[in-house]
Amino acid sequence: MRALITGISGFVGSHLAEFLLKQDMEIFGIIRWRSNRENIRHIENNLTLFEGDMRDLSSVKQIIEDTKPERIYHLAAQSFVPTSWTAPQETITSNIVGQLNILEAVRDLDLPTRILVVGSSEEYGLVFENEVPITEDNPLRPLSPYGVSKVGQDLLGFQYFHSYGMHIIRTRAFNHTGPRRGEVFVTSNFCRQAVLIEKKLQEPKISVGNLEAKRDFTDVRDVVKAYHLALEKCEPGKVYNICSGRSWIIKELLDKIVEIAGIEIEITTDKSRMRPSDVKILQGSHEKFTKQTGWQPEIPMEQTIKDLLDYWRERV
Repeated sequence: MRALITGISGFVGSHLAEFLLKQDMEIFGIIRWRSNRENIRHIENNLTLFEGDMRDLSSVKQIIEDTKPERIYHLAAQSFVPTSWTAPQETITSNIVGQLNILEAVRDLDLPTRILVVGSSEEYGLVFENEVPITEDNPLRPLSPYGVSKVGQDLLGFQYFHSYGMHIIRTRAFNHTGPRRGEVFVTSNFCRQAVLIEKKLQEPKISVGNLEAKRDFTDVRDVVKAYHLALEKCEPGKVYNICSGRSWIIKELLDKIVEIAGIEIEITTDKSRMRPSDVKILQGSHEKFTKQTGWQPEIPMEQTIKDLLDYWRERV
């Protein structure tokens, strides 16, 4: 089985590549010439990598024509919500045009490829208390340019399935974290600051943004298993939530990280970490996906935090 992963050197892409190699799949990946390969260095000899630009149709089409993948996991994206406020055009272009080029290339080459469209819980955006837990039928009210871009990707997948009969599965993953998570993301940022404090490289103060938001977190290693199952067992054209089914107040997560790290801290608010508008609560239901695939999240948050702290202890 030949699988192509866009964004393979990223946080999720590297974990997915590891998982698919264990399924005896032949893995191809698209990277940018400036991509940091640290996340895949330990498995790079088992991968076939292509330099390309997701925004360039000819580049994408040539790679797909050369590899003729039976599975495409489209992960490449501008995925940091705050950046979408400062670079909205880049976010919309990278995310929507990048996916459009994947779909157009597969359609033009007339390949029977199964394609995973990776959406986000940010598509739901403004969610009311009576709508929790969020199902796939909930209205989409995105509150950031990133959320809007993900709605665009989602609906493109829906349209290409109905217009051209392509085998496209759409997922909406809620927050996920774990080792290799970029330091700009909340759990990884807190863990890195905790390790700096541990090693006496930072004063016992942790800078934070909005601690009142509620988010549904899943370990990335559970998420990549879900992505694999989605292409093997889910119905084309359908959309599925991937989540843990419970929400954490960000302050609860910070307290848990501090407890596991065994440190004492002072909390300081950093205004630059605040967003123009923030989603108050994202807590999903994975009932539809579990019914279709049998998947369940397995790794507890405590283990995820321990592994993330260890990841930073090796790097600080």
